[in-house]
Amino acid sequence: MFGFRHDGRRIKGMDPIVSITPYLMPMRCDAQVFLQHRIDWERMTRYIADLGKRGERVTHMQIIIAAYVRAVSQHPEINRFICNKQYYSRNNCTVSFTILKDPQDAAQGETVVKIFFDPADTLLDVRDRLVRKVSENRGDQPKNFADKLAAAALNIPGLATTLVALVRLLDRYGLCPSVLIDELPFFCGMFITNNASIGLHHVNHHIYNFGNVSLFFGMGLVEKVAVVEDGAARMKRYLPIGITADERVCSGASYAAFFADMERYLDHPELLEAPPEQVKYDPRAEYHVPKA
Repeated sequence: MFGFRHDGRRIKGMDPIVSITPYLMPMRCDAQVFLQHRIDWERMTRYIADLGKRGERVTHMQIIIAAYVRAVSQHPEINRFICNKQYYSRNNCTVSFTILKDPQDAAQGETVVKIFFDPADTLLDVRDRLVRKVSENRGDQPKNFADKLAAAALNIPGLATTLVALVRLLDRYGLCPSVLIDELPFFCGMFITNNASIGLHHVNHHIYNFGNVSLFFGMGLVEKVAVVEDGAARMKRYLPIGITADERVCSGASYAAFFADMERYLDHPELLEAPPEQVKYDPRAEYHVPKA
């Protein structure tokens, strides 16, 4: 309320053309923009193999998330969100994704985890935070707050509808309790899904109107594409990603610079092994997440 929220601070003095877009497109589903990107799977896999020789194990998804965290550290405007037609600068760098409770048995069901990152995190810092959070949420019993809240709400007829409506109302006016914002996975900067892990192609996933997710990445099965290298044709493997973005968050030029940096980090993941030389923040939105 009055420009203050648990997860952000109101931004004023923005370009009027950008500021008026939430009035023209009041919901995220109005403002979804769909992009496609291909990662050089072969180059990234060689890097993962080289890192493995040094005793460090990382995955493709961990590199993608680390590239996002690093790009956000250089382009804080991407980490903004819109609530009640007003712009807020997020005071955290968060990523949510779905995991299998038992990777060997899909019948055990799924859960969603949300992870807080520090903008100065390296690739290995990102990996460690991911591994720790995922292991905490494995198992057939509800482990996180969101699982327990959903299970309790569904046990009483009508409570789930009332609860969701109440959270929406409180969120609109900046009164949503901090425990809900911190724990619910729909309040985050990016949501990512790894469809390749379950044998599916990449998708352009919708952005939820509930919460304040601004970006959704959908990884898919590796694709073979015909290319010409050194004058010879061959089939090259790429990892496709469907990206859905809320176009209202910032200008197209800011998005272009953000994705250009992400592409550079994905092509050269070794750049993520060292912390950034400088971290940029929006005014009054500096944040830090200590390493465990």
